[in-house]
Amino acid sequence: MTDNSKINRDGARPASLFERADAAFGLDPRREGLKLPPVPIDVPPVPQALRRPAPQPQAAPQAAPQPAAPSFAKAPAPQPVAEPAKPAAEAPRAVAFAGPFARIDREHLRDGGLIVPEDPVTGLLEEFRIVKRELLADARAGASALARRILVCSPHPGEGKTYCATNLAIALAAERGLEVLLVDADVVKPSVTQRFGIEAEQGLMDALADPSIAPENLVIRTDIEGLFVLPAGTATSRDAEYLASARTGAVLDRLTVGAPDRIVIFDTPPALAASPAAELAQHVGQALLVVRADETSRAALEDAQQLLSACADIKLLLNAARYSPSGRRFGTYGTKGR
Repeated sequence: MTDNSKINRDGARPASLFERADAAFGLDPRREGLKLPPVPIDVPPVPQALRRPAPQPQAAPQAAPQPAAPSFAKAPAPQPVAEPAKPAAEAPRAVAFAGPFARIDREHLRDGGLIVPEDPVTGLLEEFRIVKRELLADARAGASALARRILVCSPHPGEGKTYCATNLAIALAAERGLEVLLVDADVVKPSVTQRFGIEAEQGLMDALADPSIAPENLVIRTDIEGLFVLPAGTATSRDAEYLASARTGAVLDRLTVGAPDRIVIFDTPPALAASPAAELAQHVGQALLVVRADETSRAALEDAQQLLSACADIKLLLNAARYSPSGRRFGTYGTKGR
């Protein structure tokens, strides 16, 4: 242990490290009389090769990128690529009737007891106006062309189905903006052209037998505005097979599709006498079953209805009825007592 009594305490303040070094080696430049050796002015430069390059500042080391934490989020589902819009398909256009032109003899219509368009309103016209109104309502309510195809038939011959089909066509043609095509589908005993007093060679059966024949070219244009006639055509032994073929649907589609203001009426053979009525019932939306008052039996009516069951809408038309509950007949209003 150091003996404190031997430490020299002259000067009254404690000696620092520099002071003690000066006391021992005399190196304090503040001391008077101390002469330092002069620094030479002409110092030879250090050769370039011996110079150390100045240390370049180093960029702070960048932290290594940390791996991304695993993501458990569900990847978005791929969005479907939108396809280019397709051009809208054009609506089918109705074919124009381009057959021969025929003038209807009005006197011939009167002799046959038919409606004459230019004559005053008669009871017969008023009766068929009522019939056509119901048929038109259902035809216009239907979404397809089937509702605009109307079959006129009867259980037996002689019950007035051709008479009613002809008068109905004339009454319908009086509607503004309506085209009415009366098709004679009674190939066994065609009589529509005879009712109008016109002649024709080719017609429906020719278009069914020969696919190269366009049916619209066989349609007769009449001078009754809006009324057209397609004759029965050439009869053969295979008429029933032609009517049952797919060609029938194609021909009827060509005449009706794309024509919302066109009504087609088919005058067919009696349902209980020949098969065409049952075949055509598959291609129409309405059927008008004509029965004669006091003659057609209930059994015949039910059998005919069964044969036409392919048509979902069958209406009944009572022909030659003479009884009126009120005692008045159509057409008498306004004729007397004005």
